[in-house]
Formats: sequence, C-alpha cells, structure tokens
Amino acid sequence: MFKTFIPALMLGAFAATASAADDGGKAAREAVEALAPGIKVESVTPAPMPGFYQVVATGRMVYVSADGRYMINGNLIDLKDKTDLSAAAWAKTRKAALAKVPEAQRLIYAPANPKHTVTVFTDVDCGFCRQLHAHIDEYNKQGIAVEYVFWPREGVKTTAGNDTPSYTKAVSVWCASDRKNAFNQAMTGASVKAATCANPVKDEFELGERLGVNGTPTIVTENGDVVGGYLTPAQLLQVLTAKGG
Repeated sequence: MFKTFIPALMLGAFAATASAADDGGKAAREAVEALAPGIKVESVTPAPMPGFYQVVATGRMVYVSADGRYMINGNLIDLKDKTDLSAAAWAKTRKAALAKVPEAQRLIYAPANPKHTVTVFTDVDCGFCRQLHAHIDEYNKQGIAVEYVFWPREGVKTTAGNDTPSYTKAVSVWCASDRKNAFNQAMTGASVKAATCANPVKDEFELGERLGVNGTPTIVTENGDVVGGYLTPAQLLQVLTAKGG
C-alpha cells in the first residue's frame, strides 16, 4: 500500500529512470506509480518549488523531481511568507472535489439561514461521530449547517471480499424509507433494518480516501480546510469564525 510504503522511503531517495529534461510531469507520475501496485495518481501539477511536481496519489501529496528521481514526503513550507503551501493545495483540492458531491447524496442538517457550512465524513459506528450528532441541534443553533457524507472506517470490503459491517450499516441507513430517522437512530447505537438500494456510500468512501481522510469524524470547511476531529459546537463556531468559512 502506498500509505504504508511512503514512510520507508524517507530513509532514502527513490531512484527511477531519469529523463534529461522536464517532460511535463510524465516522469514524476511514472515514478510514483512505480512505488507500489494499485497506486492511482489523481493529479500532477508544477510545484511552487522549482524543478519539482506536486503529485496527489492515493490520498497522499508528495513532491517529485521533474526527472522522476527524487521524492519529498512532507509539507512544503514557504519560509519567507511562513505559509504551508501543501495545506493550501490540499484545501483547494478538497473544495473542488466536494463541490462535485450533490446535495442529493448528502445527509443535511441545517438551520434556515446558515452562517457556516461544513462537510463531515462520518461513520455510524464511530463514538466521536455519535457524540457530534448528539449535539446536532446545537450546531444548527450556532448557525452551522452540517452535511454528512459516509466514510465507513472498516472500508467497503473485508479481506474475504464481503461487505464490512460499517459499510452495510451505512447502506441500510441510506436505503431506509426515512433516511434521516434511520441515521438518527443509528447514531444512538440502535440497530437499523437491513436494506439495499442504489447508494453513494462506496463513492463517498473512495472520495475520502483520495482526499486523505484517515479517520472519523473529519470536518471540512467550505474553503476545503480540515478543522477536526470532533469539536464541540462552541469550538467549531470559534474555528469557523476565525477562518471565515
């Protein structure tokens, strides 16, 4: 797996066949794809650092030299401006990707005129997700709209190829005749009647994987910034007010 393979690379440089000149990112793409089977490169763009490309692949962002020989695993910091360029790039990526998820594929809990809107990757078996949802009315009273997308922590399939319990529960919630009521019940730990139908759960899980989600809840602002983890309504309002998003 790319995510587990990357830390080992920090012990030394990854060498690939070098090209004599910048080839528009092809060598960088091929170098990352060669790291391990199954790596899917989402984007290759010129990095702010001369001579390197910014590569997003399998939920990670790395920087690869134009000839595909060297890779930097870590956030790129502009020391002059004291800004985290990687964080800004991730925010832009998340914002664009989440904008493509229609309202019809989200579970939305919103006040009449929200001041802020967050997307929350959630799992019905996650304790902190349940704690967050237990205070959903208070988030709304603070002017915060919460739009849930599913991210079953166990993944979609077990190693044996069966649907995971977390995935099965998420699908059952989505396919319930009263979706919100089923979600409300599931978030108290109550069982939900098994159901299947066309649903966005797998797509949303894979989206989270591409965006670097590695736990629940993951709270994303309208600007694409990740601000938590579980935050109380007051804490979340404070963060969103400070960020302006």
